Formats: sequence, structure tokens, C-alpha cells
Amino acid sequence: MKKQMVQILGSGILFLILATQLWAVSQNNYQLGVGDTIEIKVFGEEDLSLETTIDDDGVIVYPFIGKIQVLGMSLSQLQSYITDFLKGDYLVNPNVNVTIKEYRKFYIRGEVSQPGSYPYYPGLTINKAVSIAGGFTERAARNKIYIIHENGNKNKPIKVENYYKIKPGDIVIVKQSFF
Repeated sequence: MKKQMVQILGSGILFLILATQLWAVSQNNYQLGVGDTIEIKVFGEEDLSLETTIDDDGVIVYPFIGKIQVLGMSLSQLQSYITDFLKGDYLVNPNVNVTIKEYRKFYIRGEVSQPGSYPYYPGLTINKAVSIAGGFTERAARNKIYIIHENGNKNKPIKVENYYKIKPGDIVIVKQSFF
């Protein structure tokens, strides 16, 4: 019995470690975009810590550096950029952490009760997005759902299934049924 408990606990701990690593990888692969709100913290340096939203040009303004073009950067790239800049002239060994405070919105249009823009959160699927938008209308073609990725192939709609995961900035289109 004790051996089984140890195995179960070991499996649970392994799962938590893998989940944490996957979350970290997804955070590092996430590309910053217009409308994302990020938090930059420099340990022990309140004057260098801030929360800011990426403007329409893909830029943030950071103390001592000025304007930084962050559009398309990952969180770790921005963190390294700021760390490298602050190291030496300003701080001996800066401890910089960059996190997403709020993702840019996603959009849903077509045959849903309340089309519009909504806050994105990780793990959002088409089904969840439709629910957030008040559900399908009576005329909705539940098998004709398309998505346009913000940085996609020339804004060409791609047909997707209900379980498809959307990304910040995506546009979800629910077509009308003819019957």
C-alpha cells in the first residue's frame, strides 16, 4: 500500500513538473502584440518596475532605455534585452522578470448572440469563445466556423472544429446555416 502511494505521489509530482515546464515553454514562445499588457519587474528596483500596454506601433517606453520595439518578441527575449541594457552602467546583476498581465482581445462575429471583442485567456477554444459570446444563434451553422489569425496567411479564413484553440488577436467567424 505504501509503495502504491509513493508511486502515485511520484506520478503527481512528475505531472506538475511537466505542466510547469510546458507553461514556461508556452510563455517563452508567445509573441507579444499590440494590446498586450505586460509587467516588467526588476528585483529591488521599484523605479525600473512597471506595467504597460503595447501601443499601436508595437512599442513600449521603458525608463533609461526609451522606446523599445517589442512586437513579435517573446517574453524571454524582452527580459534578456532589458537585462543586457541595465547590466553594467545601471546595475551589477539585474534580476528582470517580464510577465503577461492581460492578453490582447480576440474577436468573434457572425451567428453568435453577442458578437464583439472579448478578453483572451490561455486554453480558450472555439466552444468556450462561442459561450462567452452568448452562444450560437438559431441560424448558426455549427459546422462552418472559421478563424483568421492575427499574423496569419494574408488574413485567409481557416475552417476549424469546435475544440480548436484560439490565440490572442484571432477573429472567429460563425457562418449562417441555410436550413
